[in-house]
Amino acid sequence: MATVHPFDRITVEPGKCGGKPCIRGMRITVRRVLELLATYPDRATLFAEYAFLEPEDLQQVLRYTVPEELWRCMAKDLDS
Repeated sequence: MATVHPFDRITVEPGKCGGKPCIRGMRITVRRVLELLATYPDRATLFAEYAFLEPEDLQQVLRYTVPEELWRCMAKDLDS
């Protein structure tokens, strides 16, 4: 059985965005997505303005950047 990389939507390419982690090879960094999450408390508005982002993108960004213990607490809120 193949192992799925836990961050399959987060990519790092030396020539793109200065080698910073990005979402699915696009020119939007993990940091920018975190900023968007802070700016848009309403996910519907965020997805309306950034239609190329998907819910799994946001979840992976949070998992990538948030310590595991804190993530377990936050995951309950994301599912609702």
